Amino acid sequence: MATASPSDLAAQVLATAFARPPTLGDGRLVCIDGLAGSGKTTLARGLAALAPEAVVLGTDEMLEGWRGLPGLGASVEALLRPLAAGRPGRWRRWDWYADAWAETRTVDPGPLLVLEGVGSAAAAYDELVTLLVWVEADRDVRLARWLERDGEGMRPHWDAWLADEEALHAREGTRDRADLVVRT
Repeated sequence: MATASPSDLAAQVLATAFARPPTLGDGRLVCIDGLAGSGKTTLARGLAALAPEAVVLGTDEMLEGWRGLPGLGASVEALLRPLAAGRPGRWRRWDWYADAWAETRTVDPGPLLVLEGVGSAAAAYDELVTLLVWVEADRDVRLARWLERDGEGMRPHWDAWLADEEALHAREGTRDRADLVVRT
């Protein structure tokens, strides 16, 4: 279990990913999965700062609203399969304000794709993942971060989200498949 500083951890993740052979066509895929409010986005930002050539996507934008977690894996897989074949991948963005699907975005093949978010590392495309990082923190820490980020008005979504998150990770065995477990 890793306990390094955020910048050291990002450097470690990046070095580990690039020490491994490509798994996403000629590129590499790092999935930062784990519990809501655990620090996945912070780690992804650290990777982006160290690797400007990386494409970093937050899978929150690929969810069909608050109850969209069960369908996320299929959306991510649809993005990844063309990239694995050396072609551009596409994904559709969820507009949280409009509560509807928005535009389709394209990702070109590249040296590093970082997916961060709850459910970003589905078992269905495990062979495409170069490095799976699981991030976790105590529930009270996560709730405080969630409320700071999203505000008290989003609290009603917390319980339903946690139930969906728990079911997804139990079904997928995500933590057990992780190459690196980080506790923040």
